[in-house]
Amino acid sequence: MNALLDPIRFRPRDGGPSFTLRHRLFRLAWTIVWNGLGVWTPTPLFAWRRALARAFGARIAATARIYPRVRIWHPPHLEMAERACLARGVDCYCMAPVRLGAHALVSQGARLCAGDHDVDDPDFRLRVRPIVLGAEAWVAAEAFVGPGVTLQEGAVLGARGVAFRDLGAWTVHVGNPARPLRARRRPASSTNAD
Repeated sequence: MNALLDPIRFRPRDGGPSFTLRHRLFRLAWTIVWNGLGVWTPTPLFAWRRALARAFGARIAATARIYPRVRIWHPPHLEMAERACLARGVDCYCMAPVRLGAHALVSQGARLCAGDHDVDDPDFRLRVRPIVLGAEAWVAAEAFVGPGVTLQEGAVLGARGVAFRDLGAWTVHVGNPARPLRARRRPASSTNAD
């Protein structure tokens, strides 16, 4: 992989920045391009927004949808399978890989945050862990998914829910912290039938 697109490289405990200068310049270029040519575009221009994200290293299926006003922190860490969707106003803080399976949906205003800080470290060091949304998983409006969380196939995180732990397959989870509410009915077209 090109050094410019390498995952985040952490500096030793020297008080320096968490990211290399090259990494920060890459993100600056991405932000300028995305804000100038992508984030404000009319809703039907899915192909255009996919093309911009792909040009900066994202792996996005031809049928995946990125709506206007989505924020993507580091495109090389974003992977979207067939018919996956980032809805209007989603904040995809992909400091580590964020993968959306087929038909996975992240609704309006939701946040996917793949990084946090070690509160017990005197230097408050950054920690990053991947987020995975399984096939047909749904993160509802204004919900928050924290670092290292997997929503298994068909899992739902209800509106304004907060997930810091993995969510079980075909289960609806609600609240802060998210807790199981009930089983979710599998559609007849589910990708993996038992």
